[in-house]
Amino acid sequence: MLPAVPQTMLLPGSPPCLGAAEIGLGTVSIIIPAYNEAAGIGALLAYLRQATADEPDLEIIVVDGGSTDGTRARARRAGATVVRSPRKGRAAQLNYGARQAGGDILYFLHADSYPPPGFVADLRHARRQGCGSGCYRLAFDHGHWFLRFSAWCTRLPLLLVRFGDQSLFVQRDVFAGIGGFREDLLVMEDQEIVRRLQAHGPFRVLPRAVTTSARKYLDNGVFRLQAAFTLIAGLYWLGVSQPRLVRLYRQLIRQDKL
Repeated sequence: MLPAVPQTMLLPGSPPCLGAAEIGLGTVSIIIPAYNEAAGIGALLAYLRQATADEPDLEIIVVDGGSTDGTRARARRAGATVVRSPRKGRAAQLNYGARQAGGDILYFLHADSYPPPGFVADLRHARRQGCGSGCYRLAFDHGHWFLRFSAWCTRLPLLLVRFGDQSLFVQRDVFAGIGGFREDLLVMEDQEIVRRLQAHGPFRVLPRAVTTSARKYLDNGVFRLQAAFTLIAGLYWLGVSQPRLVRLYRQLIRQDKL
């Protein structure tokens, strides 16, 4: 049995979720975009299988963007359904995975992020409360003080602190209703879809955390990478074009997988 999950709490400023009583549990599809993640995909999938052992109807879909390092083979050996996206890019891969998925709840998870134990119960509880979409808070797998502070900020009800690393759950009909991810966005696709989801209906930030890898911060330098992310986000909100943002991203950030 999965561990009991405490009643999900609303964050300050979060709208209440409505219409819960008639909503069933719902099946869950976990959708993981991947590109050259052979080093870690097996461990993540083993964790997810263990955490969802009592969920026979749950499916895990790894959407590969053209990996050259054995990601697909390792994901298949770990028991995931593996599909090859016609297009590389997180938004395109997530949309393609959603089209292959059969679940009532679509759970989008990065390949280096681990949801907390009992996460399926969290998602279903949010569904029963009528929440169309939401995410977790964030934690890093490294104890640097600035990373702890950055992770703490994700509990705030602000769009500026919504990142793809926090994972994202969306009811299938809601995802279809907003048209999915914008595939023309190679950066900032996460904040863009959250903005539309919040406009569509209640968006819940769950009170526990997804633990994500700090590898990109360690490779680039914690403060240097945060400065780069802040600059790119600021330029995005000022209306700078995607080609210019992508060029800047590739100039500033090592371990580029765009």
